[in-house]
Amino acid sequence: MTKSGIDQDALIEMFSQASAKQGEALRKTVADATLKALQGRELTLENIRKVIKSVTQATSTGVAQNHGANVDVEALLSNAIAGMDAALLQAVEANRTALARFIERGAGLQETQLKQALANVEKMEDAFFATVAKATQSSGSLEGPWTQVLDAARTKGTDTGARASAVVEQLMSQAQSAVRETRASGVRAAQAMMDSYAALVSGVLIGMSEGLQQGSGKSQSAAEASKPKRR
Repeated sequence: MTKSGIDQDALIEMFSQASAKQGEALRKTVADATLKALQGRELTLENIRKVIKSVTQATSTGVAQNHGANVDVEALLSNAIAGMDAALLQAVEANRTALARFIERGAGLQETQLKQALANVEKMEDAFFATVAKATQSSGSLEGPWTQVLDAARTKGTDTGARASAVVEQLMSQAQSAVRETRASGVRAAQAMMDSYAALVSGVLIGMSEGLQQGSGKSQSAAEASKPKRR
């Protein structure tokens, strides 16, 4: 079954047969599946929520079917959280790259779209936790383990959350610097004009002086010509 671009059947089967020893493989598989689904749609918060919900539901179903000996349920769920976190970290980086380009091209913090995009990046960790919590409310015997895993993740924080905060700070600083540079370039241009202003005036004055001299010379010649000739 495919939902929100996720092959849920594949994830269900993987978690139903997994052991805690497969931690790294589980994280990578979840990360790859989540990232692939995110790449197949517009990267909005709503679409991110849909993908996270789908992965969470598949994880719950697979873990619930896992009857292996000494299965560490919380470890399996933690690996799923880590995998989704890794994928969302890439989503944060994609936002950073795109927004940095917009800022380089002149987009300012006062523009609504840029402000909204930064806000969405900042909300990504909260949306992640809220979506998983909501998707696991009716997960039966797994509701308790999911709560434990989410509480631990909130306490520790995710790579997504840490990177999102740093990216927002970085982009805001970049945007402010761009504004200052624009203002500075405007000041430099005005200063350059003022620096050349004196030379421009000097050139005009020289031209005026030459004109006056030429005019004076013509006037003098005319005056000479108008004088009666002595015999």
